[in-house]
Amino acid sequence: MKALSITFKDLQIFFKDRGAVLQLFLLPLVFVVVFTGALGAIGKGEEDARVPLPVVNLDGGQSAQTLLDNINAAGGVRVEPYAQAEAMALLDENEIDRVLTIPADFTAGIADGQPVTLRLVSHADADVKQTEAVRLVVEGVANDMALEIQILAALQQMGEMQAGVPESSRAFTVERMQAQARSQFERAQTQPLVAVTQREPGQEVEQEEPLGLGDIAVPGITVLFVFLTAQATAHSIYDEKKVGSFRRLLAAPMSKVALLGGKMLPNLITGLIQTGVIFAFGIVGLRLLGLTPATLGNEPLATVLVVVLLALCSSAFGILIAALARTEGQIGGLSTLLLWGMGLLGGSVIPLFILERMLGPVPMVVPHYWANRALVDLMLRGLGMADVAVEMAALLGFTVLFFAIGLWRFEFD
Repeated sequence: MKALSITFKDLQIFFKDRGAVLQLFLLPLVFVVVFTGALGAIGKGEEDARVPLPVVNLDGGQSAQTLLDNINAAGGVRVEPYAQAEAMALLDENEIDRVLTIPADFTAGIADGQPVTLRLVSHADADVKQTEAVRLVVEGVANDMALEIQILAALQQMGEMQAGVPESSRAFTVERMQAQARSQFERAQTQPLVAVTQREPGQEVEQEEPLGLGDIAVPGITVLFVFLTAQATAHSIYDEKKVGSFRRLLAAPMSKVALLGGKMLPNLITGLIQTGVIFAFGIVGLRLLGLTPATLGNEPLATVLVVVLLALCSSAFGILIAALARTEGQIGGLSTLLLWGMGLLGGSVIPLFILERMLGPVPMVVPHYWANRALVDLMLRGLGMADVAVEMAALLGFTVLFFAIGLWRFEFD
């Protein structure tokens, strides 16, 4: 009960300081907006790395458009429509490297089951490997379309062969079989049974699907600012010693562990409230501002548990700062140096995969790294609690270590 009384008193003092409240609750939201906007600007500024493929569409039918859509969706090639005269002139002037021409009878020929020919003409100086890659993409998409049409035609023929069979004896109608086949074709486009990823030797991180900008900014800013609350814990203890009220606490019938625990609880509660505000803004506020919102991942409970460990670790680090610092200036200096430095090293500003490539295992020495890694895995990659068990154990280990050192070095005089 004594520890709870200390907690309640410290929270009252903290929330009376409007400057501290604004710094801990408003400043993180500003950082989230700035980081999200900056990432969005970077994303818009990135060039499309796909190989451009000028296309002359002489058909204009549905099958021709489906072919172009599938080529665009296949990856690696970007379709660019051209008029025939313009494309041929640019090809002659070596302004473009190649041109794909879809004949005027493409849709009709496909519908009638007649052979049709796509023409891929490349310039003499064009990159041979690039042209071959484009040809393979176009050929693969065209073959898939041909196979789909042949299967649907075969189902139609099966229906015609069953014309004399009573409808009640048929297992499936032609329309039902074709609808089922089409749904399987559509599913194969979005969820292929077999997927292939490419990775260069020594490349640790494979390219993943684009992530929401809010999902990238919110975890790092959350970890950075929750740890910054540790400074408030250290200042609270220093102020108590300065005015002499800490001596009265020592005279109370409570252990030193309970006393320091009572000084940790306000920071823990503040960190949890701070995280709730940042997450709510990331999910709702960013959407209202027209930016990509954040998510809590597939297992929100696991995210909440990581946040609790994060706030607990920050509170223990506040005890450590109070134990090491002797003056108010030292508290400010240590807090600025350690908390911002650890935030930079632990992936709160620079994405983890970049830090790991640059620094190897070095970021693992700070708790920010494990907190960021856990939140990234949960909120961005959609992993579960079992997948972040190591990260949660690391945060708990740092918490015990910080509190133990703080208790050992703390001057209770």
